[in-house]
Amino acid sequence: MRLKQSIARQLAAALLGGNLDVDELVSRGGELLGKSPRWLRALAGRIELAFGRRPRPRAATLAAFIANDVGYQRAMLNERTGPLGISAWPLRSPEMSPCAGRPATWRVPDLPTPGVLAQWLEITPGQLDWFADRQGRERGLPAGPLRHYHYRWAPKRAGGVRLIEIPKTRLRAIQRRVLRGILDQIPTHDAAHGFRRGRSITTFVAPHVGQRIVLRVDLEDFFTTIPAAQVGALFLTAGYPEAVAALLTGLCTNSMPADAWEDEAYQLQSGRVRRQEALLWPHLPQGAPTSPAVANLCAYRLDCRLWALARSMEAEYTRYADDLVFSGRQKLERAIKRFHIHVAAIALEEGFRVHARKTRIMRQSVRQQAAGVVINARPGIRRRDYDCLKATLHNCVRQGPETQNRRALRDFKGHLSGRVSYVEMLNPERGRRLRAILERIVW
Repeated sequence: MRLKQSIARQLAAALLGGNLDVDELVSRGGELLGKSPRWLRALAGRIELAFGRRPRPRAATLAAFIANDVGYQRAMLNERTGPLGISAWPLRSPEMSPCAGRPATWRVPDLPTPGVLAQWLEITPGQLDWFADRQGRERGLPAGPLRHYHYRWAPKRAGGVRLIEIPKTRLRAIQRRVLRGILDQIPTHDAAHGFRRGRSITTFVAPHVGQRIVLRVDLEDFFTTIPAAQVGALFLTAGYPEAVAALLTGLCTNSMPADAWEDEAYQLQSGRVRRQEALLWPHLPQGAPTSPAVANLCAYRLDCRLWALARSMEAEYTRYADDLVFSGRQKLERAIKRFHIHVAAIALEEGFRVHARKTRIMRQSVRQQAAGVVINARPGIRRRDYDCLKATLHNCVRQGPETQNRRALRDFKGHLSGRVSYVEMLNPERGRRLRAILERIVW
């Protein structure tokens, strides 16, 4: 039994070195065994059928599949050919093996081994292992220079707090290299508008302007609900061997130390938040430069299913990070409650949770709003906010800007200019009027 499992593990490692087509599998398996018996080609066919059009399986998964294969078990007991054994080890170096279909067209760098990955990141293999932290050392380290992240609790607008995990300088530089070199080369779903070049809040809300009904859904704990296993599956789909995919996953995920729960800011808010044990296990850290792109890619199946659901109701669908917005006309309005239930069910099946208290169904008779933008007739900020900003600018012209800087902002001019630019982005006509007032202020 031990021999059968040992050979299955070594055979799985050899077969995962390249593409999972029959000829390649037979070639690699034959090198390991020193021959290419008839049963090996039959086994290769079954492996291709089971895994050929899926992301490359992990070695343990394929080893279990081989060990339970009837043809393999018969080969182990075949007395005519003698006991099955290993002829050559080690074999050829692993190769990139993207999943069949569109992943084969992704222009990601060829990084078949941990050594090549370390060289591409311009660090040593030892440093790569340290920053990837596959052993979860971060969770047990005391506060100090050995940790890779800074931790702080930030208040939410709707109450409660969220954990911000800020990578230190060297890890942040490595993550940015992964972001630009790998993650930016993998296309996201067209419905995703957050954290994408050429997309913005304006493109996010544009399809929903002037619609008869709008449904806004919020995903709860968007980053922390994406586990390391799902991130690893993304890199396996791109074609990276298991060892490289595990290191890339480690660079993009983090396990929060338990003493971060004792932070003073958390203690002040602890009565209003629910303890999230998911933070103690590898997850996407909110604050890392790679997390938004990884989250968008891991939500690809969610976007596909929700987009198809919306199309079935002749509706529009867009997503900005954890904000999902659907809009349509009479057909969607008649079935909005049932439609909402389907959205929540799909999100749950894909590993996400809907924040029920933040769900809003908005008809034309009320203010339709998404991501803070009013979308009833044209994109814009709320009338009250616009009037307040306009009054502030007028008072700055008449009384001086120092009288309006009640929060003692260091760059009050930049603050006002940014708010005016935001209005210009949403509604150019209103923005031009505010810009004209801003330019009359004497600083």
